[in-house]
Amino acid sequence: MLAYDKLRYRLMPYLYSLTGMVTQQDYTIMRALVMDFGHDRNVRDVGDQYMFGPALLVNPVTEYKARTRKVYLPAGSGWYDLQSGRHYEGGQTIQADASYTTIPILVKEGSILPCGPAIQYSTERLPIDSSLVYTGSNGSFTLYEDENVSYNYEKGQFATIPLTYRAKDRTLIIGERQGEFSGMLTSRTFEVVWIGEQKPSGLDFLSKPDAVVTYNGTRKSLRME
Repeated sequence: MLAYDKLRYRLMPYLYSLTGMVTQQDYTIMRALVMDFGHDRNVRDVGDQYMFGPALLVNPVTEYKARTRKVYLPAGSGWYDLQSGRHYEGGQTIQADASYTTIPILVKEGSILPCGPAIQYSTERLPIDSSLVYTGSNGSFTLYEDENVSYNYEKGQFATIPLTYRAKDRTLIIGERQGEFSGMLTSRTFEVVWIGEQKPSGLDFLSKPDAVVTYNGTRKSLRME
């Protein structure tokens, strides 16, 4: 429970951005597979897996004493195991590890997963962000922020930072920040970790990032070496 509680706080930039999408774009965070993979007829009968935002495929363990479970990976995308970084082709069913302390979670290829430092409460804001880039396909994500303590976002007081990955030239673009709000971080550091089929990497927040860039709201680009 402690490990997943810590993971929740590490994923706060992702989670809070999803809530911004719900408010601003009528998005749905917990998504039946058919919502994102309607082209794949096999997902129509999958009732025990779901997407958590655009990046994470969550597969709860519901069978008593189970230590593995079958996971269907929707076609049209590759998938990475969140814990190990192992890559799988979509359109197949795998037998995923489901040890006593593990929920099988897969990351969609092309995802940009924004994470943050270890924090103690949800409104704690530190000027360091990590972006885990799961290469192999084009991808994008919009980082959303507001005061987190008021309804001023309803008056347009919020900021967004577009993140885009181009698979062709293996480049991450941190776009120009749009909007502002009181207490906004005007300068921050992005620590980027590249994860690929030939460069598997599990969820290790203590390892050295592959690239570090200072961001002040203007466009930056980083190329995977």
